[in-house]
Amino acid sequence: MAAYPGGMARQRYGRTQRRSAGFSGPAIIYALCLGLLVGWYGPVWMERGAWPPLEVPRQSVPTDSLSAQFGFCHSGGGVNCVVDGDTFWFSGEKYRIADIDTPETHGPRCAAEGALGARATERLQALMNEGAFSLESGDRDTDRYGRALRVVTRGGESIGGMLVAEGLAREWDGARRDWC
Repeated sequence: MAAYPGGMARQRYGRTQRRSAGFSGPAIIYALCLGLLVGWYGPVWMERGAWPPLEVPRQSVPTDSLSAQFGFCHSGGGVNCVVDGDTFWFSGEKYRIADIDTPETHGPRCAAEGALGARATERLQALMNEGAFSLESGDRDTDRYGRALRVVTRGGESIGGMLVAEGLAREWDGARRDWC
């Protein structure tokens, strides 16, 4: 086949045939597949900054940056002290641990509640003194007494959950229940 000006080609028996100036069928299919692949996976690759992803990103553990030496404070205000098993003062602000309920120590309904409340208070003080912690906000910022509601964590684990696991507290379900 010999080429002539204007894209004409001469075939074997003297007929001329016009050459296509566009893409061939397989090239169009290839381009379409490549476009779908980039459109589907491209945002993920761009977000991760790797093609293909070389490793699974690690989950970061929150850095605990708060700490203090906690004593006991059974009435009035305080600086860094534990009031009872689910209430403490830290840096001049009163906090209620949002994810638990512990027995009352101030006006317990029975001797068993008072004794369990005293154990929960002592354990909370020990846990607060074990190292740095974080205060995480929950559904509400304060309770009806004006205490800041926070979940206290260390290394991503709830300190309130530790008290529950030890039998010194219950998970907070929105209502106070009898401990007697």
